[in-house]
Amino acid sequence: MKAIMVVGTTSHAGKSLLTTAICRILSRRGWRVAPFKGQNMALNSYVTPTGGEIGYAQAVQAWAAGVVPWVEMNPILLKPQGDMTSQVIMKGKPIGRVNANEYYEQYFDLGWRSIEESLQHLQTEFDLLVCEGAGSPAEINLKHRDLTNMRIAKHLNAATILVVDIERGGAFAHVVGTLELLDPDERALIKGIVINKFRGQISILEPGLKWLEERTGIPVLGVIPYMEQVFPAEDSLDLLERKPDKQNSDLNIAVVRLPRISNFTDFDPLESEPTVSVKYLSPKQDLGHPDAVILPGTKTTIPDLMLLQKSGMAEAIQHYAASGGTVLGICGGYQMLGQMIADPEGIEGQAGRYQGLNLLPIKTVITGQKIARQRQVTSHFPQMGLPVTGFEIHQGRSRIEIQGTDNQAFQALFDDINLGLVDNCQSVWGTYLHGIFDNGPWRRAWLNRLRQQRGLKSLPTGVSNYREQRENLLDSLAVEVEKHLDLTAFLG
Repeated sequence: MKAIMVVGTTSHAGKSLLTTAICRILSRRGWRVAPFKGQNMALNSYVTPTGGEIGYAQAVQAWAAGVVPWVEMNPILLKPQGDMTSQVIMKGKPIGRVNANEYYEQYFDLGWRSIEESLQHLQTEFDLLVCEGAGSPAEINLKHRDLTNMRIAKHLNAATILVVDIERGGAFAHVVGTLELLDPDERALIKGIVINKFRGQISILEPGLKWLEERTGIPVLGVIPYMEQVFPAEDSLDLLERKPDKQNSDLNIAVVRLPRISNFTDFDPLESEPTVSVKYLSPKQDLGHPDAVILPGTKTTIPDLMLLQKSGMAEAIQHYAASGGTVLGICGGYQMLGQMIADPEGIEGQAGRYQGLNLLPIKTVITGQKIARQRQVTSHFPQMGLPVTGFEIHQGRSRIEIQGTDNQAFQALFDDINLGLVDNCQSVWGTYLHGIFDNGPWRRAWLNRLRQQRGLKSLPTGVSNYREQRENLLDSLAVEVEKHLDLTAFLG
């Protein structure tokens, strides 16, 4: 099968962005193309139409290729839990929780078989694969258990691109050093070098490019300029690199940057709103007086809840809500807003019962069986009758506590009450639905509640969903990258 492999000299070199761009470029040229990443370690995930869980980056790459995301595009997903262990998801389903040594002892051979099976399945449907590596292919202490980089490149005999982030400094050393550490058969697969995130005049860089080609015997395929828009962040470290708050924004929304934050891609549509500034706050920072506070998803709800309580952020959110502030919890954040979370089996660490923020009348039990599915529902709030799509990924089961008159102050957020609640003042919101802000009319209706509180004019709600905006961004990304990238040698 024809395949292109994209590896990087370091993490964050631009592998995901380049893979995404190539998928869209080739799709626009008429290729039936699919992305592939053998093993991904990330907390941003997506649920496919068949209910399988894959890395969110591979879902975006599939959309860039103009195809539906499949579990075979990311057969192994590792979701770190913060205690030196990770949940292992294979072919879209969780199969265990292990530390690194246990994983490679117990799952390496099974993982490689899963990768081979996935590649065989993709080969029957697509003309070409665009494969993404992870980290660096030259980590000599890890190469013997590689399931992502050159092992896959060799298996596919894939023409391989080595991408380097020049903004970090030391780009030439990174390229030469990486090539020196590859085995001869691995190095022979490197057919091109791409310089990423370049700022400045290309004429100043050209002598270095000439030297690099002469030194390595490998052509430089292109120099990609620094671009503000990225697709998508793989882990929470990327949040530290987000742009500063927008100047003169109407609304300021604070997202609590939980230690094990997951699916923060939920907030990309909010960041795309011109009148909204999204700020990610550490639990140790002062909450301040934003227009809304969001508790996001998390891989481990209970440890992150305990940290909120220890840091004082939990109490700050409770005071903020009591003063009339708007609070929204998504998935793990929704569970935290409840009265209690129980973990009888110790799935997230120590077994026990833990007090929540007591802002919503729910009690949650953490169970071993994960719910992962796409959903289509109809909203009751903030506007009746809006179609809403998204997906669930959670291990907790939340029960609404119907005893007591105070619970009459809460209503179902959607036509399925199990997906979320809102209080009658529409100040405290909670939902299990990831991707809720992707729904343009719902997002605007929710933002208009905040704008009304500020005495601001409402925004139009007849807007498209974020997926249409994402399509435009993917097109723009492909056009910009194609200006600076020569793929001729890879398509012969």
